[in-house]
Amino acid sequence: MEMVDYDVLVVGAGPAGASAARVLAGAGQKVLMVDRRQAVGLPVQCAEFVPMPLMRTVHETGSRIQTVSGMLTVLPSGAKNHSEFPGIIIDRARFDQGLADQAAQAGAEIWLRARFCSWDGDLARIVRNSREIGVRPRFLVGADGPHSPVAESLGLPSQKVVFTRQYTVPLLSPYRDTDIFLSDAFPGGYGWLFPRGPVANLGLGADRRFENDLKSPLEDLHGQMQERGIIGPEVLGRTGGGIPVGGIRPMIHDRAVLVGDAAGLTHPITGAGIPAAVISGTAAGWAVAAFLGGDSGALESYAEDMMDQFGPAISRAVQRRRSLESVWRKPAAGEDRAMRRGWIAFEEYFAA
Repeated sequence: MEMVDYDVLVVGAGPAGASAARVLAGAGQKVLMVDRRQAVGLPVQCAEFVPMPLMRTVHETGSRIQTVSGMLTVLPSGAKNHSEFPGIIIDRARFDQGLADQAAQAGAEIWLRARFCSWDGDLARIVRNSREIGVRPRFLVGADGPHSPVAESLGLPSQKVVFTRQYTVPLLSPYRDTDIFLSDAFPGGYGWLFPRGPVANLGLGADRRFENDLKSPLEDLHGQMQERGIIGPEVLGRTGGGIPVGGIRPMIHDRAVLVGDAAGLTHPITGAGIPAAVISGTAAGWAVAAFLGGDSGALESYAEDMMDQFGPAISRAVQRRRSLESVWRKPAAGEDRAMRRGWIAFEEYFAA
């Protein structure tokens, strides 16, 4: 088996991994970033919305498609609530590729079609183009998503995950809102329509403990949106994936750290994970560089910072998920009151 040495091995070339790799390489570390996919950012498994605070990163990656100004939330009764919710719809593939390009420009080496197999604390086994390679890093960064093999190698249990299914559909006219649908038809998740220039991402997420068939409710939602005159009947693309919803898990380990989805930093109600990925990847990059430079407390500071930034919101979202789990597939799930308490657009969500 071929053996190679690096200061840091980053597993996963998404926003979290690329952000960490860019910082580490810029700090003078010899960095290898590996990803099992054939191309960075593809296939896209995302509704492609980011909040305004990421505008600088969107600009740097040239990934902006359009802005949105509001959120229209549709409750089980059919009642609609419109709220201000500004944000940016991005080309997620271009966003990821732009961040990976920044990492490469900083000096990180990137291997695609490279699958992380295991880590024993010293040696990481990577299979690249059917060849097994042993990578001996001084430090390991797990940025490999909700089903993280790095986390599994570190002995962590699997995360609770909501599964999604999404269509790309044509928009019949320009649209400036994000539409959210709360219904017992999508237990453990919600439906959405996010405009994307001339098309839209129409999708839903659900907890498979309550609903294993995502195609039928998505077809129903597709039909409803056609009846509203917002979209056409064509399905231009299909995608799907998993979103971690169990909350934050241990981020720092012996010579290893987790970031982004792998660390459970995704919001368990909305599924938003891109901001936390960029923020945690950047912060972890600085912390690992400091640790390798002799700062023994840098990793603990990273974990504390992430808990300070994301802990309260994620903890509340986990609590709201638990409350909703008690009503799915029961009459109470058809009541607006339960859904209002479980969605971020309503004051009830933030009540004690």
